[in-house]
Amino acid sequence: MTQQFAERVTHVATTGARNADLSDLVRILEDGQHRKLDVIAPASALRMREGNVHVEGVESLITEDGVTDVDGIYRPTAVADEGISDKLRIPLAYLRRMRAENVPLLDENVNAWLREGPERRFMLRAFRGESSPGMPPSVGAARALLSDSYKLMDNLDMLVAALDGVEKSGHPTRITGCDLTDRRMYVRVESEAVAIQARNLLRGYRSPFDGRSGDELPLINAGFVITNSEVGAGAYTVTPRATFQVCSNGMTITKDVMRAVHLGGKQEEGVVSWSGQTQRKTLELITSKTTDAVRTFLSREYLEARMHEMEAAAGKPLDEPTKTIEHVTKSLSIGTETKDRILSHFIRGGQMTAGGVMQAITSTAQTLTDADQAAALEALALPALTAAAAHG
Repeated sequence: MTQQFAERVTHVATTGARNADLSDLVRILEDGQHRKLDVIAPASALRMREGNVHVEGVESLITEDGVTDVDGIYRPTAVADEGISDKLRIPLAYLRRMRAENVPLLDENVNAWLREGPERRFMLRAFRGESSPGMPPSVGAARALLSDSYKLMDNLDMLVAALDGVEKSGHPTRITGCDLTDRRMYVRVESEAVAIQARNLLRGYRSPFDGRSGDELPLINAGFVITNSEVGAGAYTVTPRATFQVCSNGMTITKDVMRAVHLGGKQEEGVVSWSGQTQRKTLELITSKTTDAVRTFLSREYLEARMHEMEAAAGKPLDEPTKTIEHVTKSLSIGTETKDRILSHFIRGGQMTAGGVMQAITSTAQTLTDADQAAALEALALPALTAAAAHG
């Protein structure tokens, strides 16, 4: 394995991919599979040293004398630190401060709480470091510390099963973008074959990106977004998503989400591996549930019903738009920097209604470089519409 490859996987583990195409996403996921390590370990086998997680005897050292088990050493990601905080009940803000300012104190705190319950068992999800004959493996990446009953549903397996379900639904679709972060995978799917006119929703709106008019291009495409987390940050989901053609704004309809949770039975200690039968049954269920969800979400009747529900609120004029946006962003806990972006997009959009606030939120989401933040903001579009209409 080359140093360039190792650096690439480390980059993926910490920053991910934004608006990638499907082939790039698959390549990244396949690369990660080669370095993946999942192990069930008791607290007595775990230690924090110099800010890294050490696990007894899970890596192999190959020498002239044979193969010897050695400790694995893994650098925690921010997600793994959150898991350590949760499982050991160390306040997250304090843990982050120790990592930034006093790593020996971090080691001492974590190890003290591990000693309090040596029989407790955890699942550690990690990427292995570089290895070469005669040398111990280099430091890998600790991706998550989870319950020993966490059910492995890896992104690549979920993606293959989901796309199989999409194909079996019989609907023509295209993938418009993929994101991968330390927390989640996102795959956005759209159907231009299922499109409706939404003149009431788009009246007076123009794209903040290129100025195109919603009155001249009032079409909305049906679609959905597939998400999964390998590190305990959410279930496998298929969420309906409508896309406005004039600006490519996407609006997720979270109330109708289909989900499959990562919860299984207790697992034995040691390196984790799915049995073929368990994996096959899980993936068959994912394919079936995805097929059903796609057939529901990619129907003209579904899309028309959801857009009709929004029309009355979206058309409500705003007497004091700036105050309304201030109220909406505060009530939805949207930060100041993002609020300023939303206001700018609202002004450029030219739609002085509650619907304009909704569009400003979804267009702002497109500009965010953090995919998790973008998805979270997009999911707030409908609550923002309701709040703006009530305030306006």
